[in-house]
Amino acid sequence: MNLVNAAASPGDNPGNDILFVNFNQDCTSLAVGTKTGYRLYTINSSEKLQETYSCEKDLEDICIVERLFSSSLIAVVSMSNPRKLRVYHFKKGTEICNYCYSNTVLSVRLNRNRLVVCLEERIDIHNISDMRVIHTIRDIPSNPRGLCALSIDNEKSYLAYPGSSQVGEVQIFDTINLRPITMIPAHDSPLAAIAFDWHGTKLATASEKGTVIRVFSVPQGKRLFEFRRGLKRNAAIYSLSFSPDSLFLSASSNLETVHIFRLDGPKEKPQDDNQTWMSYLNKAVQTAANYLPTQASDVLTQDRAFATVNVPQLSLNYRNICALAYIQKNLRLLMACADGCFYMFDVNTQEGGVCKLITQASFYTPTAAPFATANNPSGGAVATTSGNMLVNTNTAGITTTTTTTTTYPAATSHQAAATAANQHENSSFPPNLSSHPHAFLNHNPYEANSAANNSNQPSYS
Repeated sequence: MNLVNAAASPGDNPGNDILFVNFNQDCTSLAVGTKTGYRLYTINSSEKLQETYSCEKDLEDICIVERLFSSSLIAVVSMSNPRKLRVYHFKKGTEICNYCYSNTVLSVRLNRNRLVVCLEERIDIHNISDMRVIHTIRDIPSNPRGLCALSIDNEKSYLAYPGSSQVGEVQIFDTINLRPITMIPAHDSPLAAIAFDWHGTKLATASEKGTVIRVFSVPQGKRLFEFRRGLKRNAAIYSLSFSPDSLFLSASSNLETVHIFRLDGPKEKPQDDNQTWMSYLNKAVQTAANYLPTQASDVLTQDRAFATVNVPQLSLNYRNICALAYIQKNLRLLMACADGCFYMFDVNTQEGGVCKLITQASFYTPTAAPFATANNPSGGAVATTSGNMLVNTNTAGITTTTTTTTTYPAATSHQAAATAANQHENSSFPPNLSSHPHAFLNHNPYEANSAANNSNQPSYS
């Protein structure tokens, strides 16, 4: 959730130093970009938010920070230099490489094979093992918010991005074989949100109108599900997220409710001679829908939410990003908000209904906090790792422990550092979950331009 590029809303400028918030690919980590640097948090098995790394004052105005699963590799963009992407091995404190682009970097997506950089009218695809630009998608329709999604599956490494700025078309591109796959006409209005499931076989979409959520098969592009978020009010959809087993889909918006839909296929029910009046009513509605105009028929046949989450009053007017994850075999909805609040809700996978808040925490640090400490008397740049536990279960208090400071070695070669960062994982990510159709040219117009690390530049030929 990039709060700099996001469309204006009442909660986009909460008066704190938070510029970016996002979960990593398997929802085990939360990355926060601020005016003074960035911080990384772990969502542990005890359902608590723990700060694991903080880099303050070394890099400022961080508007994008994306982490590769639970590895040490992160991609960072700052407001002071929005055309430059920096890739770090944060545990070693080394810069792997950096790239300058022709325009502002609007979003970055990562999986174990590819790093994707989205500009307003082009997308660059990097090979993550050596960070080379291996493909450029040129002349895409204007995409000022950098809307795109990258599948995290190792084999189905698909990229989705808007195929039109006027209607809700989605282009699907294969980042492994470097070729376009299909175009999906998803909505009549421009796209507001898109998301792949963990397997790369489903794609969820929402338009700027925000009343209907659709799910398509990938790569076929067949419509599988259609859910109605609401009838009376349009909504600005902030995020879409599948559960790891692809059985549930969450949709958060600027309204007070997060909807969770269940992706069940049609079930055959045995014939019962003693049918209830409700079964007759349902059958009558389905039959009547066949004789109504298309729009009215869609309203009757679209599924409603299986479960809902009420956004806490404290964060009601702020942008949020939500994700679904299993923690200790229990489905949880994770919510991070622009006001610096983190929430975790229990999702009852059998009964649905209103989800219960089980954990609340804060990742907001005031800008005015002093930087001089006993370990850093000058108050200068310092990178720290910490065991800070910012935890609060159903209360407003926050418990914080002491931060420790670590000194890191000098930079290593780009390829070696990238490989080490990619392999240095303690993620529990399960196995096997790992625009235009024209002018897709292999092209590398950029060069790494870090003057401080010229001696370590690899060959990009």
